[in-house]
Amino acid sequence: MKQPENNDGNSAVQLTHVTRTYKRDEFEVRALDDVTLDIPRKSFVAIMGPSGSGKTTLLNLVTGIDHATSGRVAVGGEEISTMNEREIGAWRARHIGLVFQFYNLIPVLTAFENVELPLLLTHLSKADRKTHVESALKAVGLADRMGHYPRQLSGGQEQRVAIARAIVTDPTILVADEPTGDLDAKSAEEILILLTQLKTQFDKTIVMVTHDPRSERFVDTVYRLDKGVFIGAEKGGASTKATASLQISA
Repeated sequence: MKQPENNDGNSAVQLTHVTRTYKRDEFEVRALDDVTLDIPRKSFVAIMGPSGSGKTTLLNLVTGIDHATSGRVAVGGEEISTMNEREIGAWRARHIGLVFQFYNLIPVLTAFENVELPLLLTHLSKADRKTHVESALKAVGLADRMGHYPRQLSGGQEQRVAIARAIVTDPTILVADEPTGDLDAKSAEEILILLTQLKTQFDKTIVMVTHDPRSERFVDTVYRLDKGVFIGAEKGGASTKATASLQISA
């Protein structure tokens, strides 16, 4: 497989000869081995491969949670591989929205309060925070669930709250780690359609690690890893056909 060319040079993520190794007792483990890839801006891509292929390691490098042993990592045109921890933290708060498999919602907080959490670290007024939170929850189809607690929501609704929390700061890139892994088929498809709509309606770049083969129908490109090696990229279903509109059940 050959990676599709990014002719305009407008990259959201660039990894250039990136290697990440770990020490385990006297052994060296190569989680990523000389990986070079380019993810265009405003695209929805899936990183796929078997367990242990390096998908999560790659995601951690893109978000600045981990650092490459060698090579260059640039996100949004900024080389984050040279930043210190303080710089990385400030950069991540501005540019990265994180979505997790198990939602990571705080059970004693309402949907509104969970989504508001990232904004408490900003200088926004209470009124501005309210506007941002309401807009984010409306964007994911949960305007009528703002006062509900996680236990009062379905799994699909909890994940939509988590996505609202990830987009409420208007990040450059949305990073999703197995976002459909804990959902039934119907809820998983709703989440994939929602992510597609966030890309098209809000010009978001979405980088998703997944084992879910259904996701290939919704993404622009699938990047495949195996044993830490980038083995190629192929077009996803979204690059050849339109995705259905999102119909969210209450």
